Amino acid sequence: MTLFSLRNLAVDVPGRRLLDEITLDLPAGQAVALIGHNGSGKSTLLKVLARQIAGTGSVSFEGRALSDWPARDYARRLAFLPQTTPPAEGMLVRELVALGRYPWHGALGRFGPGDHAAVAEAMAECGVTPFADRLVDTLSGGERQRVWLAMMVAQQAGTLLLDEPISALDIAHQVEVLSLVQRMCRELGRSAVIVLHEVNMAARFCDHVVALKGGRLVLQGTPADLMTPPMLQKIYGLPMQVLSKPDGAPIAIPL
Repeated sequence: MTLFSLRNLAVDVPGRRLLDEITLDLPAGQAVALIGHNGSGKSTLLKVLARQIAGTGSVSFEGRALSDWPARDYARRLAFLPQTTPPAEGMLVRELVALGRYPWHGALGRFGPGDHAAVAEAMAECGVTPFADRLVDTLSGGERQRVWLAMMVAQQAGTLLLDEPISALDIAHQVEVLSLVQRMCRELGRSAVIVLHEVNMAARFCDHVVALKGGRLVLQGTPADLMTPPMLQKIYGLPMQVLSKPDGAPIAIPL
């Protein structure tokens, strides 16, 4: 099943084209990595999918043009986590997670049993129940990121859009967060599109890879398609070798 279908997508700003005639299909039920060097158009593409910005060409979600989705219906099906999350000063973890219920009842709607159950289930799924009554600001970076993921899960959206969710985390928390997203897709049937800088993390935790360079599509395929020296040089512009770890998983290292 196709999650997003893009045909001749282009995004322009004064004096520059950010995305240039992108045509691709993103599969549903998988973790999809968006990779490429800085300025390649990864975050721009994700913002188009999130309806944060618009371009020319056509983009559809679950077979329906983005422009045809009512805002609330779209928010109930898809959740977007920006690279820089909003401040959450003075908020408890359970309060932040509860914000995920907004698309279902609005700002003035009253929480019902279903809302409370969705929040509790989301916190349990993301492993943040022990932090429920702690202030978000007191958590580590990895714990905070799992709380934001719990908010998205409480939204009950089947599709998650994540813009560099591990960029400010240490290696242990990077693995923790991406393992959680991978499990959401493989075991729980969600879809995720994730902007990543670290190519080895993309190959390890994602099922499908889209690589951009200079706003153009370079690759759409599997991690195996990505992890070859010629393809890595084409994407990143420097020679790299691909080694195999003891478990057979590939790892790329610059020469």
